[in-house]
Amino acid sequence: MTDNHTPEQRRKNMQAIRGKDTSIEVRLRKELWSRGIRYRKNSTKVYGHPDIVFIGQKVAVFCDSEFWHGYDWENRKDSIQTNRDYWIPNIGRNMGRDREVNEKLRSEGWTVLRFWGKEIQSNVEHCADLIEDAIRKTCCSNNQTVCRGNTG
Repeated sequence: MTDNHTPEQRRKNMQAIRGKDTSIEVRLRKELWSRGIRYRKNSTKVYGHPDIVFIGQKVAVFCDSEFWHGYDWENRKDSIQTNRDYWIPNIGRNMGRDREVNEKLRSEGWTVLRFWGKEIQSNVEHCADLIEDAIRKTCCSNNQTVCRGNTG
């Protein structure tokens, strides 16, 4: 991962990175919306602030980018060339926080779904299918007679 940018270019790139409404989140949300599935986004009421939340069904969805959440971390961390003393521990903490969030939500009865950005980009329909299945399963297990994904 050789850095081909000047420090000023890199700084501008890093400043432009968003925490909410990323392209992968928006893509997945549009697919869900087109299916008539309604959700909450970035809910502060749910531990870990999932990107997409179905509160009534207790389903939390996270859209994780490969760099920030450590996709294939054991192989990729060696490719970080710049500012290793900062990035390696930072991404390690992100991965640890992701595990903590998963465990806490599951212990509270939530279904947690995490998708890598590349999964969403390459097959958003499949990701939405998995979310629909999770919503349907929680509706059935809660003995709800009508299940529509609209959770409010």
